[in-house]
Amino acid sequence: MTFLPDDLYAQIERSIPLACVDFVPVRTAPDGAQQVGLILRDSPYGRVWCHLGGRVLYGETLAAALRRHCLDTLGVEPVIDDDPQPAYVYQWFPEAARPESPATGIDARKHSIGLSFTIELPDAAAIVPQNEALDFAWFTPPAWPEPLWPGGRTLLERLTKRS
Repeated sequence: MTFLPDDLYAQIERSIPLACVDFVPVRTAPDGAQQVGLILRDSPYGRVWCHLGGRVLYGETLAAALRRHCLDTLGVEPVIDDDPQPAYVYQWFPEAARPESPATGIDARKHSIGLSFTIELPDAAAIVPQNEALDFAWFTPPAWPEPLWPGGRTLLERLTKRS
């Protein structure tokens, strides 16, 4: 896989929207409630709770991108088929480029189009937060932790209504 030099990638990030996979693990708690897994991470907004994911690489399928980001961040491979379809498409904008409508997320680094998924994990006990994930925890909607990545609440609400 070929990677772009940092300066060229930064220029691309400032110039065009990027395709990303955004996802949250979901499970049913022993009491029957739906729970959503989030990571705690450092961000341009300080330390925040947020969904998982990242960009799709050239030549990479959505399934491969989901698997890569899940393994890199939680140390486990998600339970997905080879052609997963997003539950929602959410848009992220830098504040200066953000439209007034529809509701969107804020990302100081880039404009991205998040193909958003809910996924299952094979064994929650095997989760080992790593790389960007400082911590991982399960939350029961609508009791979201604070602080959340700006716009993350809207994404989580839309995903939990669809899963």
